[in-house]
Amino acid sequence: MLKVSVISPEKVLYEGEAESVVVPAFDGELGVLTGHAPLMTLIGNGILRLRERAGPESERKFSVAGGFLQVADNHVRVVTESASAA
Repeated sequence: MLKVSVISPEKVLYEGEAESVVVPAFDGELGVLTGHAPLMTLIGNGILRLRERAGPESERKFSVAGGFLQVADNHVRVVTESASAA
């Protein structure tokens, strides 16, 4: 499992565990699973998707606008300029 944090200047939108994370990039989408190599990148505007466990009802979505993504030691941190539940 991944430990995931989604943070905007206003508040922490999500803090928990997920099986996968898909973030909008400037030229597509970037997916993160357990064991992903360390990474830091800018994110674009779009929908961030978190799958907490198997099954369609376990997906959370957030609308994000810019920011960055950091992946290290199965911890995913998304710091975004603007975000809301989608």
